[in-house]
Amino acid sequence: MHAFAIFQDDHTVTDVELPTPTPEGTEILLRVVRSGVCHTDMHLREGYYDLGSRGRLNLIDRGVTYPLVLGHEVVGVVEAAGPDADGVSPGEHRLVYPWIGDGSCDACQAGHENLCPSPRNLGVARHGGYAEFILVPHPRYLLDVTGIEERWAATLACSGLTAYSAARKALPATASDPVVVIGAGGVGLMAIATLRALGHEAVLAVDLQERNLELARQLGATTTISARQEDLAAAIVAGAGGPVAAIVDFVNNSTTAPAAFAALRKGGTMVQVGLFGGELVIPTALLTLKIITIRGSFVGSLGELEELVGLARRGALPHLPIIDGELSATAVQDALDRLAAGGVPGRIVLSA
Repeated sequence: MHAFAIFQDDHTVTDVELPTPTPEGTEILLRVVRSGVCHTDMHLREGYYDLGSRGRLNLIDRGVTYPLVLGHEVVGVVEAAGPDADGVSPGEHRLVYPWIGDGSCDACQAGHENLCPSPRNLGVARHGGYAEFILVPHPRYLLDVTGIEERWAATLACSGLTAYSAARKALPATASDPVVVIGAGGVGLMAIATLRALGHEAVLAVDLQERNLELARQLGATTTISARQEDLAAAIVAGAGGPVAAIVDFVNNSTTAPAAFAALRKGGTMVQVGLFGGELVIPTALLTLKIITIRGSFVGSLGELEELVGLARRGALPHLPIIDGELSATAVQDALDRLAAGGVPGRIVLSA
């Protein structure tokens, strides 16, 4: 099969020929029809995460092996199934849940495979959806998205799920308490839409790009704030009418994280999602005196994706802007370069 892979220390996406997998046991083989492009792919291409003064976290030290076929936002058609794969039939269109654990740890047993210490994530630890076919280990990771536009459904597996899980963590008890979303790119825009779909009334969007802030307003942001402020924390507090209940940071760098911490009210929550890198230095006394909760959030559980698909099927979520492309080595390369340059208005989805 054709696949589009990256190699270690090489940013070039290469068209390679790989054996088409034969499903065994509970495995299912899907022909890829849609594959979304994500910032995580960009970090995988770079090969590391920025840890600020601690240097770099090299992904090969976390078990990532190259060459690697990226792509974890996948809708495909069932081609074949192993003898123990129940409940699927050839020709069915399914969304793939890619955040797969080892199945044996406490997190996996509790239904939180995204917290597994030994992940087998598709497109990260195993070959993903920038290919003609993708192999999924069990039917439970396949979701029926009948009635949902497939190009949009593909984005639910990562950007949608990441936004949904983070928004759920940030929701305060009172719907009118301000929640701030820092970063109104594809994931941040989905978080704004999700917060409104969950009934939250006051959502503040922060971004560098005016076009992203306009999209945020269209998706329900009640206030927008330019990140081009000398004192971003003060601008957030002023825009919210006071210190805020919760902030979800989809950038999470050395500029936005300190601003988020400073803008929170007593008892506030900051949910850190972005992987842009850097560090946050916290005055420990203020952490105690303000009773701040700091939470990391990485994608979401299978159960959360099922909930999100349910919201989408009911029409509760507005569609984000989708930038279409062809699933090819050149298109994957161009999409990753666009993400690296910043300012993509919405999500890029490639079609086979």
